[in-house]
Amino acid sequence: MRVLNLADLPESDFTNLKKELVKHKTLGKVLAWANSQSKSDFLRQIVAEVITQDEFTHNCIVPYKNLFLVYDTT
Repeated sequence: MRVLNLADLPESDFTNLKKELVKHKTLGKVLAWANSQSKSDFLRQIVAEVITQDEFTHNCIVPYKNLFLVYDTT
Protein backbone atom coordinates (compact mmCIF):
# COMPACT_ATOMS: atom_id res chain seq x y z
CA MET A 1 0.00 0.00 0.00
CA ARG A 2 1.25 3.47 -0.83
CA VAL A 3 0.92 6.09 1.93
CA LEU A 4 1.38 9.74 1.00
CA ASN A 5 2.21 12.57 3.39
CA LEU A 6 -0.09 15.20 1.91
CA ALA A 7 -0.49 16.86 5.34
CA ASP A 8 3.23 17.68 5.38
CA LEU A 9 3.71 15.99 8.75
CA PRO A 10 7.20 15.99 10.25
CA GLU A 11 9.07 12.95 8.96
CA SER A 12 9.19 11.20 12.36
CA ASP A 13 5.42 11.58 12.85
CA PHE A 14 4.72 10.40 9.32
CA THR A 15 7.01 7.37 9.66
CA ASN A 16 5.22 6.24 12.83
CA LEU A 17 1.77 6.70 11.31
CA LYS A 18 2.81 5.00 8.06
CA LYS A 19 3.90 1.88 9.99
CA GLU A 20 0.30 1.49 11.13
CA LEU A 21 -1.43 2.52 7.92
CA VAL A 22 0.40 0.05 5.65
CA LYS A 23 -1.36 -2.75 7.58
CA HIS A 24 -4.80 -1.48 6.51
CA LYS A 25 -5.49 -3.70 3.50
CA THR A 26 -9.30 -3.71 3.98
CA LEU A 27 -11.94 -1.44 5.43
CA GLY A 28 -12.42 -4.06 8.15
CA LYS A 29 -8.79 -3.65 9.19
CA VAL A 30 -9.22 0.13 9.26
CA LEU A 31 -12.21 -0.20 11.57
CA ALA A 32 -10.49 -2.75 13.82
CA TRP A 33 -7.46 -0.46 14.14
CA ALA A 34 -9.65 2.57 14.83
CA ASN A 35 -11.58 0.70 17.51
CA SER A 36 -8.32 -0.28 19.22
CA GLN A 37 -7.10 3.34 19.48
CA SER A 38 -7.82 5.85 22.21
CA LYS A 39 -11.32 7.27 21.76
CA SER A 40 -9.86 10.77 22.17
CA ASP A 41 -7.99 10.25 18.86
CA PHE A 42 -11.20 9.92 16.83
CA LEU A 43 -14.29 11.97 16.35
CA ARG A 44 -17.53 10.42 17.54
CA GLN A 45 -17.92 8.49 14.31
CA ILE A 46 -14.89 6.51 13.17
CA VAL A 47 -15.68 6.72 9.47
CA ALA A 48 -16.81 10.17 8.41
CA GLU A 49 -17.91 9.10 4.98
CA VAL A 50 -17.65 6.33 2.42
CA ILE A 51 -17.81 7.60 -1.14
CA THR A 52 -18.74 5.03 -3.76
CA GLN A 53 -16.83 5.56 -6.99
CA ASP A 54 -18.24 2.52 -8.74
CA GLU A 55 -19.28 -0.99 -7.81
CA PHE A 56 -15.71 -1.95 -6.88
CA THR A 57 -14.04 1.25 -5.66
CA HIS A 58 -14.79 3.24 -2.52
CA ASN A 59 -13.05 6.15 -0.84
CA CYS A 60 -13.23 6.17 2.94
CA ILE A 61 -12.58 9.27 5.08
CA VAL A 62 -11.49 8.68 8.67
CA PRO A 63 -10.97 11.65 11.03
CA TYR A 64 -7.93 10.85 13.20
CA LYS A 65 -6.42 13.31 15.68
CA ASN A 66 -5.87 16.52 13.70
CA LEU A 67 -5.87 14.73 10.32
CA PHE A 68 -8.23 13.17 7.86
CA LEU A 69 -7.06 9.78 6.62
CA VAL A 70 -8.41 9.09 3.14
CA TYR A 71 -8.39 5.53 1.90
CA ASP A 72 -8.88 4.68 -1.76
CA THR A 73 -10.03 1.08 -1.71
CA THR A 74 -10.80 -1.38 -4.47
